[in-house]
Amino acid sequence: MNWAAFTTAAPDLAAIAEERFGAYRHHVLATLRKDGSPRTTGLEVRFQDGELWLGMMPNSLKALDLLRDPRFALQANPGADVGGGDVRVGGRALEVVEATVKGAYVEEVEPPQPFHLFRTELTEVVRTYVENEKYLVTQVWKPGEPVRTLKRT
Repeated sequence: MNWAAFTTAAPDLAAIAEERFGAYRHHVLATLRKDGSPRTTGLEVRFQDGELWLGMMPNSLKALDLLRDPRFALQANPGADVGGGDVRVGGRALEVVEATVKGAYVEEVEPPQPFHLFRTELTEVVRTYVENEKYLVTQVWKPGEPVRTLKRT
């Protein structure tokens, strides 16, 4: 399921997630190394044409990780103020090689050339925040399911 489908299924959570990702330029991407251990690296993301895009330098380790195993987790940069909560997106990143798609991305973003471009398929979006300085609230969305809200003291 792409970002547009998530936005339709859970518009309030999608708006908060986009706001958290839009607040800062750099975020943290987790991928899997050849041996299965995790790798975390910085990354810029882009919301464009109903998709969440991941652009990367050619043959960067994170790009090679995703080409080998497309599973990822992406953590929005919380910055100094986590009042809006913590947002994480999980899914699969699929490389896009079609010239027309990459061309449309280049017109909007103007990345250094050459580059890898990945379109994301979401498997989970999670937001965690503190409510009324008393409750830890976690909102979880998965494709085909409504947003679940868990609250604990």
